[in-house]
Amino acid sequence: MVQRMTTGAYRQRPEFYSFQEMREEQELCLRSHLNYVAAYSPYYQALFRTEGIDPNRITLDSLSGIPCTDKVTLGLQSDSFLAVPRSHIVDIVLSSGTTGRATTIMYTENDLLRLARNEAIALVRCGMTADDVVLLTCTLDRCFIAGLAYFSGVRKIGAAAIRNGLGSLSSHLELIRRLRPTVVVGVPSFLVKLGRFLLHEGIDPVMNSVTRIIAIGEPIRDCSLGLLPLGEELERLWSARLFSTYASSETTTSFCECIAQQGGHLPPELAVVEIVDDRGESLPSGATGEVVVTPLGIQGMPLVRFRTGDISFLDDTPCACGSNSPRLGPILGRKKQLLKVKGTTLYANAINAVMDTIPDVIDYYLVAESPDELSDRVTVYAAVGGGASCAESIMETLQARLRVRPLVVIVAAAELRNKLFGGDSRKVNRFLDLRGKSISHG
Repeated sequence: MVQRMTTGAYRQRPEFYSFQEMREEQELCLRSHLNYVAAYSPYYQALFRTEGIDPNRITLDSLSGIPCTDKVTLGLQSDSFLAVPRSHIVDIVLSSGTTGRATTIMYTENDLLRLARNEAIALVRCGMTADDVVLLTCTLDRCFIAGLAYFSGVRKIGAAAIRNGLGSLSSHLELIRRLRPTVVVGVPSFLVKLGRFLLHEGIDPVMNSVTRIIAIGEPIRDCSLGLLPLGEELERLWSARLFSTYASSETTTSFCECIAQQGGHLPPELAVVEIVDDRGESLPSGATGEVVVTPLGIQGMPLVRFRTGDISFLDDTPCACGSNSPRLGPILGRKKQLLKVKGTTLYANAINAVMDTIPDVIDYYLVAESPDELSDRVTVYAAVGGGASCAESIMETLQARLRVRPLVVIVAAAELRNKLFGGDSRKVNRFLDLRGKSISHG
């Protein structure tokens, strides 16, 4: 029998302890985690030996003394990160591979139980209860973890899950009409398309049963925690409360907004989060840098100071919900997707945020090239519908919002979809980085 996560149980969690008590609890969990990797992980055994690291002398304040682990190392040496016999592995997933080769991640039964607990905690933060009916628009197949994670969390709360996954817009419409979900979990840009489709079919999303949307995979807020244009459009279409969540396959930990919607809460006994500079040194609260996660309590492939490649900041001020745990800000971009365009620096996410708000744009992707060392060249390939948008109008919109004017090329929808969905990738990658390369992208 699944032990349910209720609102009452959530309120007894470590983040509602005093700040000092919460830190002491997290310190104990960190010490246990470091001793576990020192005893069972071949990779960290070698690293600790080479660096002269005694796990019993590491504290939250001195954790930054351990070198970071990056995606490349994890991908190339995945077997050396395995801390249990293969017979203990019950699930194998692949990271999305949007920054290169997909990484193999292996979970034990306890890792999956931890995953369910983490997601249940996150969903209860949003106000979800056993009375909710939850439409999941994320897939459970193709070695992908997100769908399984949210389904496990919904099940642990005791809510009812509708596992439609990456179904067609028509199938989602029919399920919304028949089963009247109260919560929808999905990628914001897809849910905007779903909302527009419902309107086109004569169903006003505002008038349906959905009261909350859990936004995954894409940012909906800016650095001030205000809604991005994509989030504004999502809220306008559905008239539902939006909650942003952030996670990665490698860390098996998610950070979700609470009802105060002021950043993704850190589950203190499940992870330690740092923001670091290019050298891997920890930055103070409020500073922007790369998100580094040490997921606690993992058995299969435990990690220490894992560099996610994502850019954000931490807020350690008290939250209106009463929690004392730090909160992770919105993902502002990926470190490898920072662009320099004629003296202006921006992340590819910023261009995505504008493109997602142009109604006539059916789909798009970006190509970055480096004709010289001083500036990147960005081209946006877009398919448009029957509205007024053309290459020139899209360029003007981008220039007005971003102060840069990428070249926009209009292509046929079929050609663009083949580019986005062709090949073996499980996840749409809208950013093609050809800087330093000479590869055709036509």
